[in-house]
Amino acid sequence: MTSQSVTAGIVQVAGGIAVSPLLIGLTQQAKAILQGRRGPGPLQPYRELRRLWGKSRIDVEGTTIVYRLAPVVVAAAMGAAILLIPAAEGASGLGVGHDALALAGLLALARLAVCIAAWDTSNGFALQGASRDLTLSVFVEAALVLSLAVAALVSGTTDLRGVIAATSGSHPWTTPALALATVAFALVVIAETGRQPVDNPDTHLELTMIHEGPVLEFGGRDQAFLQWALAARHWVVLVLAAEVFLPHPQGTWWQLALLPISLALLCLALAVTETLLAKMRILIVPRLIGVGASVALLGIVTWLVDAL
Repeated sequence: MTSQSVTAGIVQVAGGIAVSPLLIGLTQQAKAILQGRRGPGPLQPYRELRRLWGKSRIDVEGTTIVYRLAPVVVAAAMGAAILLIPAAEGASGLGVGHDALALAGLLALARLAVCIAAWDTSNGFALQGASRDLTLSVFVEAALVLSLAVAALVSGTTDLRGVIAATSGSHPWTTPALALATVAFALVVIAETGRQPVDNPDTHLELTMIHEGPVLEFGGRDQAFLQWALAARHWVVLVLAAEVFLPHPQGTWWQLALLPISLALLCLALAVTETLLAKMRILIVPRLIGVGASVALLGIVTWLVDAL
């Protein structure tokens, strides 16, 4: 192993585990500043995790092992996703590889585990949020796979290290295919992180929540696992956006050096989006994500036409 791969592995693991809550904190703080509020500070997610971890877990009467194992399964799936997403093109395999389709499967597994647990509790609002989440996931996962397919076609591989290397520099952006995939993936980022206009992370109103609904019946350390998994999901999709779907330099050292700047700018972009856009009606959101999937499909067609 080279010094580049070791450093990239450290950034990848340490960032996904320890720095990921900071992404939520930065987004919330930037949103508060844009709205003229003081805000709780970027370290608030760490305080929430410490508070929840200090409390005992709860068991809902009538639930089965499905409910008890769901937080661990979600955290394990997102932990594997962190190991799978390379921080730079020179990252090591870390035992799980870097296949793009495996990433889609891990994200789907984490979502499914929470939704099944909501079904196990039989809570009306939890089931409502879970059904909404699963409905949207059909469109979100389609947009995710299609945007990754464009990047795979451009690079000729589904290995994310090869994708990062092939999309670096300016030459891949001379054709519109990758730009179209970027538009689709931007909608995926908003949906996967539960941000407006898809969802509102600041509300706990049962009639409008989506991602918050399925976790209503969890508390204590189980809730801490789920909160950390949400932060890890932010890290996964934002790192993927920074290293694949945004222009980035060639070379592992340059990519690692510019990654914090890219993540900060993406957090600011999420805050601006939430400030400018109101939450959409639930029945309109699938249309928005469907448009993103169609744009990614257009990117595939564009690449095929250019390749002929």
